[in-house]
Amino acid sequence: MKNKIILILLVLGFNCNNQKEKEVDVTEANPKPLEIVEVPQLNLEQANRLATLPIHCINTEYPNKLGQVLGGNDDLKSPQELHPAFYGCFDWHSAVHGHWSLVKLLKEFPELNNREEVIQKLLANISKENIEQEVIYFTGKHNTSYERTYGWAWLLKLAEELHTWNHPEAKILEENLQPLTDLIVERYLEFLPKLNYPIRVGEHPNTAFGLSFAYDYALAAENTQLQTLIENRAKEFYSEDQDCPLEWEPSGFDFLSPCLEEAALMKRVLPKEEFLSWVNDFLPALNNKDFNIEVGKVSDRTDGKLVHLDGVNFSRAWSLNYIAKNLPEFNHLQNLANKHINYSLPSIVGDSYEGGHWLGSFAIYALNSVSN
Repeated sequence: MKNKIILILLVLGFNCNNQKEKEVDVTEANPKPLEIVEVPQLNLEQANRLATLPIHCINTEYPNKLGQVLGGNDDLKSPQELHPAFYGCFDWHSAVHGHWSLVKLLKEFPELNNREEVIQKLLANISKENIEQEVIYFTGKHNTSYERTYGWAWLLKLAEELHTWNHPEAKILEENLQPLTDLIVERYLEFLPKLNYPIRVGEHPNTAFGLSFAYDYALAAENTQLQTLIENRAKEFYSEDQDCPLEWEPSGFDFLSPCLEEAALMKRVLPKEEFLSWVNDFLPALNNKDFNIEVGKVSDRTDGKLVHLDGVNFSRAWSLNYIAKNLPEFNHLQNLANKHINYSLPSIVGDSYEGGHWLGSFAIYALNSVSN
């Protein structure tokens, strides 16, 4: 009886192995064709379309979300009184990256519509007097962590863009902004040594995003102190990370991809061979030429939180393109990045203010990652 049972198990095992081999054969004989999507372009027409978003919002004071800690009645002021430079676009950080968007588009497209009008808006908002007032706000007793690190990161992205734009007005704007730029750099230098654990959420406090933009600024401005600190902290935070659960993304309100933002940061701070070894442990699925993740689907673009998922699509796109940059083995990621941009790009202009006050900047940054 015992011998009969063993024989039956062997036969079943043999059949199962044969079935497995057949499944593999079928897959190899009929591979699923890879969908090649259209490559999105940031051309003059697209630039003029996207420029309408920050042009509309940077001087639109209400609605406004101040994110303010009140120390007393004296703190109860209008958004423009509190933040004379960056009072529009619903909140402070969106106002900052709205200004970045216009600088970026002016820099890349000299024939941008209403060019002189846009430059005058920038000069009026980023004036020496207005920036002095912004610095006063940041040095208030209750404001030491204000906009940490998301708004800080966008302020340094704006400073980087001005620093690398060879234009007379850019030099004026950079000089006017410099006191606030210096203050934000100081805040990074003070804060990062005290941050024991990275913040891995897919919204504003995400540490990897905040470090990437600050690192880009440090390189452009040749600030070796900030550059070295970010390199060290990034390695301490993330070097041992493995098997990032990308399949858990996105969360319902994410506008940043925690896994891909981290990978893009490590691509910045690690030598090539070290990065290839690290990313093979962190996101091994990226090596698969058929790697795919579904875009973040937006069910209601009038909902200020649900529309965050358009942001996560742009975040994924710029991170995937950064990972693939100068690494031919990851070229297949660019097609996936394009797929994410193509899903969200058509809907952000003419949409409600819930997305229009910030998504233009995300779209511009993602589109620039394609051209780069």
